[in-house]
Amino acid sequence: MTSIESTFQSEATPPAASLEQAKALIQSARFSEAVAALHTLLEDSLSREDEVEVLYMLAVVQRYTRQYDSALHNLKVLLTKDQGYARAYQEQGHIYLAMNEPGTARQAYVRAVELNPALPASWKMLTGLYDRDGRQQEAASARRQLAFLESLPAELVSAYSFLHQSKLYKAEQLCRDFLQRNKHHVEGMRLLAKIGMRLQIYNDAEFLLESCVELYPEHIPARVDYLNLLLHTQKFDKAHEQARILLETNPDDLRHQINMAAALVGLGEFEEGIALYRQILEKDPDNANIYLQLGHALKTTGSFAQAIEAYRAAYRILPQFGDAFWSLANTKTYEFTETELAHMTEQEQSADIQTEARVRLCFAAGKAYEDRKEYDTSFAYYERGNALKKQQSRYEDATFQRRVEAQMEVCTAELFEQRQGVGHEAPDPIFIVGLPRSGSTLLEQILASHSMVDGTMELHDILSLAQRLLGRASKRSPKYPTILRGLDEDHFRRFGEEYIENTRVYRAGAPFFTDKMPNNFLHIGLIRLILPNAKIIDARRHPLACCFSGFKQLFGEGQEFTYGLYEIGRYYNGYVRVMDHWDRVLPGHILRVMHEDVVEDLEGQVRRILDFCNLPFEESCLQFHKTQRNIRTPSSEQVKQPINRSAVEQWRNYDKHLQPLRDALGPEILTRYPE
Repeated sequence: MTSIESTFQSEATPPAASLEQAKALIQSARFSEAVAALHTLLEDSLSREDEVEVLYMLAVVQRYTRQYDSALHNLKVLLTKDQGYARAYQEQGHIYLAMNEPGTARQAYVRAVELNPALPASWKMLTGLYDRDGRQQEAASARRQLAFLESLPAELVSAYSFLHQSKLYKAEQLCRDFLQRNKHHVEGMRLLAKIGMRLQIYNDAEFLLESCVELYPEHIPARVDYLNLLLHTQKFDKAHEQARILLETNPDDLRHQINMAAALVGLGEFEEGIALYRQILEKDPDNANIYLQLGHALKTTGSFAQAIEAYRAAYRILPQFGDAFWSLANTKTYEFTETELAHMTEQEQSADIQTEARVRLCFAAGKAYEDRKEYDTSFAYYERGNALKKQQSRYEDATFQRRVEAQMEVCTAELFEQRQGVGHEAPDPIFIVGLPRSGSTLLEQILASHSMVDGTMELHDILSLAQRLLGRASKRSPKYPTILRGLDEDHFRRFGEEYIENTRVYRAGAPFFTDKMPNNFLHIGLIRLILPNAKIIDARRHPLACCFSGFKQLFGEGQEFTYGLYEIGRYYNGYVRVMDHWDRVLPGHILRVMHEDVVEDLEGQVRRILDFCNLPFEESCLQFHKTQRNIRTPSSEQVKQPINRSAVEQWRNYDKHLQPLRDALGPEILTRYPE
């Protein structure tokens, strides 16, 4: 059983003095006084965070005094207020152990470390429970995690805990304070890099990890972190180099071979990467994750039948493998069998399934029922998957709307007049911006079918530059885009040159190339200043069709605004407002292409797009579905088929569920785009 001290020692300090006093009463075993103090606090008007903390402390006291039913009740109330509160699940585990229910305790501890892997008490208990049940592999994994946490200074354990509670700024401050006293501490640097990644400050994270491998070249975990960051930010050439170094240190380590395969696939060396994945499976045939990665690589190359078999192999190994089922659904054309659907719905209701797996099974079941035209059931699954995903999201509509307003305030016609002639003159990039699921992949496939255009992918370079310019300012007073007013003109040229140089690795020699990162719509002013001759195409789709398509899509990362109908409607509204602004201050600089127009008049819209890009007409652009290229987005299979009109009106099947979306879009948008 855990001690009173270990229950509280590395957690957040309660914000109110009375909470601190209650904690002191508990630690001194004055339980009756502590209970009275906590009940008094609950009668006050507390913030949600304070109320959660009081309920947790009350449950702890009730466990110590063996009031198990009351403790479980308070934890249940707590979890209705904060379903991601990991310590509540840990406390449930302690209670169920005290009640001699080890199986239920294990489930609670697993949920706790799923939410927050920096809970030593949960890992310690799991080690014993796994040993008791003869689950040796899981026991060994729990023992390794416990040993890692016990090797860390207490400050870093607390910072890890804050990180996994999504209290990122607290985690960052604690970690930075530690590093000021312990410069070049490898675990501190690794942790600060992880925090940077969560904050999407990728350049800082990369600098930290690059410094780690230079200072500690033999530290394998730091090099693996660095490699994974490079894969995440699509710097596949650098990732390939790190994978090579790791393989030289231990060529038989399957983890290093897996990273090498990922780097090869990222570089477009698909044949070599796929062959390596298959070699790994010969040595480790029960590795479901490798089958999943193999399936992704095969899908990207257009080998859909083989990709489907790989995904199926993955879920046969792990029956609860939500990633495998969602990957099948995400081919967009796969139809689940009755047996598969029954399996998915059964597993989704399993008591011991992890949240991420449940989310993916919900989205996959939503697609399966949609294919069966059982739209109410389909929507129920989409809604549940989105609700679970939204609980993990840090997206704030108010923050996004402030970013829209900031762009409109700073990037005025006067700014562009003053900054005429700045930037790098290269005309190479064709940016395709908009919202996800707006038809941008189709536009990219059309352009990539032209002999003078390389199709690349959703490149992160503009977003990374915007993040660099944002710096460490607070959300209320960001440096970017205000900084654009004061930068020396030379900066804009260098930024443009850097973009062209960094994206060269994705090109195949054509004079022009596409960058279809949809979120770049917010940074058109920055693009104009650093690459004044670049072309920008706004891929737009009817708001109800676009937003609902985003709502039923589970994205790999980012796009957190899609996990609620109201949120995605507000986001679309902000997107239209800022695009209207760009039209006013940069007239003629952006071509708007409606997806519905492309479906109705393919040749007319293709000619319009090519004229805007100063490209001669080529018949191959009309036969885009015959173009052989690797596509990494969810629409990859769809754009390798002729135009299909059936998807345009799919949202109408869910019309009665979409009132929150209409409310968020508002009358101006709905009037502009009548149903």
